[in-house]
Amino acid sequence: MTKRIAIQGGYGAFHELAAHKFFNGEDIEIFPRDTFKDLIASIKDQKSDFGIMAIENSLAGSILPNYNLLKDTPMRIIGEVYLRIKQNLVALPGISIDQVREVFSHPMAILQCKQFFEQYPHIRLIESIDTALSARDIRDNSITDAGAIASRLAAEKYGLNILAEGIETNKMNYTRFLILTENGKQVGKNRVNKSSIHFALAHKIGSLSKILSIFSFHEINLAKIQSMPIIGQDWEYQFYVDLEVHDYSMYQAALEAIKPFTSGLMIMGEYTKGEVYFE
Repeated sequence: MTKRIAIQGGYGAFHELAAHKFFNGEDIEIFPRDTFKDLIASIKDQKSDFGIMAIENSLAGSILPNYNLLKDTPMRIIGEVYLRIKQNLVALPGISIDQVREVFSHPMAILQCKQFFEQYPHIRLIESIDTALSARDIRDNSITDAGAIASRLAAEKYGLNILAEGIETNKMNYTRFLILTENGKQVGKNRVNKSSIHFALAHKIGSLSKILSIFSFHEINLAKIQSMPIIGQDWEYQFYVDLEVHDYSMYQAALEAIKPFTSGLMIMGEYTKGEVYFE
């Protein structure tokens, strides 16, 4: 049965690459969506079975708005993928880099490639909603004085040439993608070795320290912790935490132990730690 996968961005986006890596060998159909909010809505409306959502990049950091999207929806995380991001400067066939006056791409892609463009002061970098959609717009509008920062897959899909390959500043450039669903699918407990949770804490001395001590006592390692202020509640913070689970019963005991010191404790997903892939 074909799995319908919603991605943020157009065909050829890194989200599509992540989908093919996670669902390797399975029959999938890609459903591009302009925004992450549209992606969530596509799953809610049952137009898609799964969604692929970028959550953090090794160079540019966390995509903070996506944490709030996850908190405010019933989506569950059932997997993750780490994808080595190789950025390329692409343009219409026959166009040289000296002819390019503007380059469009997602803000995170631009941030990853700024050092490359320092040697081309005549090029203006312009933010757009997506890498692949920027490539598509150049093709659709036959723009001869513009380029895009995009994947090799996007260049192939839209018939563009790669003017410069691997233009990201740091070659250890990885993005973590979450696989989301609302269809009740869960990972078997015997395969769970990672969990994502969120909870709120008041700004009191020792609040976070108590939580960390409990996790340490139960031998739970924190893979990531992200805090965000709660709007409208002065000095109160929402924490998003990724836990490495080595013993499921110890993990459950740790969650029970921290409940009295938190509010709104929720499990966003229990899943198998993701593989690292190259483009």
